[in-house]
Amino acid sequence: MDPVTANGRGELFLLDVREPAEWQAGHIDGATHIPMGHLGVRQEELPADQPILCICRSGQRSAAVTGALEQAGYDAENLEGGLLAWVEARLPLVTGDGDDGTVI
Repeated sequence: MDPVTANGRGELFLLDVREPAEWQAGHIDGATHIPMGHLGVRQEELPADQPILCICRSGQRSAAVTGALEQAGYDAENLEGGLLAWVEARLPLVTGDGDDGTVI
């Protein structure tokens, strides 16, 4: 899914699979942070009744997560181009403090 379309879909569960330092630098407001390596032990936090949009920096890691979630029966999509594309589309990122975020 492209960033502009994703931005207008409030029913999506936004799953950011990046590492903690990446998340702290900037993320989509309202996203849930579960690093890719922790998904196995935190899978119960994922909704079974809501589409999941998987997010990472460039779309590579989140594409792998999307495939794994689909195989597990979830309705999952990848954010094409990741947060780099999100920022290129001039969509906002925030830090944990609510300041403007950045992609690292």
